[in-house]
Amino acid sequence: MIDTPMFSRLALIGFGLIGGSIARAARAQGLVGEIVATARSAATRERVQELGIVDRVVESNAEAVKDADLVILCIPVGACGAATEEIAASLKPGAIVSDVGSVKAAVVRAMAEHLPANVHFVPAHPVAGTEDSGPDSGFAELFINRWCILTPPDGTDADAVEKLAAFWRAIGANVEVMTPEHHDLVLAVTSHLPHLIAYTIVSTADELEDVTRSEVLKFSAGGFRDFTRIAASDPTMWRDVFLNNKDAVLEMLGEFQEDLSKLTRAIRRGDGETLFDHFTRTRAIRRGIVEIGQDDAAPDFGRKQPQLAKKA
Repeated sequence: MIDTPMFSRLALIGFGLIGGSIARAARAQGLVGEIVATARSAATRERVQELGIVDRVVESNAEAVKDADLVILCIPVGACGAATEEIAASLKPGAIVSDVGSVKAAVVRAMAEHLPANVHFVPAHPVAGTEDSGPDSGFAELFINRWCILTPPDGTDADAVEKLAAFWRAIGANVEVMTPEHHDLVLAVTSHLPHLIAYTIVSTADELEDVTRSEVLKFSAGGFRDFTRIAASDPTMWRDVFLNNKDAVLEMLGEFQEDLSKLTRAIRRGDGETLFDHFTRTRAIRRGIVEIGQDDAAPDFGRKQPQLAKKA
């Protein structure tokens, strides 16, 4: 926990898993003097107020950002442009404006056109999450040892970028800076395509005529359970991701379909050598992820979450 807050006031537009986790982590580490939040629905705003995680809950986005030093949009990427237009006139000069969307190029274009020249725009993507959503789903440890990718547009103030990077590091994240376009290509293969595959596999299992739903549930092996966890993610968020990163996703989907065709031919022809070589290569990738600390070799189900440092 730091002695002096990094930001006097943090405004959170949207309060689901990511927004709620940012609030909890920032409060635990003493990073902000005050947290103001808002959400689209009155029911969510009421629940945030009941949780007591933030200092104030307000009704509008424009009201939330008044006098805020840091503004983070924690909403689906498809809503970021309209929300930025709504808050633009109320932003404090010198404020840092950011987001948490998993698509960057389209979001940068949608937000930048509405932002005044006297604020610092530093888009961000914390590569962390669970299948849960809503104000109760967040937890302070979500970002520990996960990556947060910053994608500042050309000409962004370097001090503002470093200040936001320091904020994310303080709540446990590792920080990387890259262009929005490169981010979208990387995430298309590491996140977006896997989600698309998971949604498809779970849907296929549900539509099988010769296998009942009860059998699918009862005999789910670890691989299928992992797919169902991914496929349980927020449908609004993922709809917007695919619509806003369609070029990169389609490129990666084409590569995937080529690989799938090779495996289909190998299985049809009984080509065990091709299958073995393919599985050996992909196994090495998994080991690499574990070795750099981005996952644990232990089974995922029931794994305890890492702990954020306690208050001094």
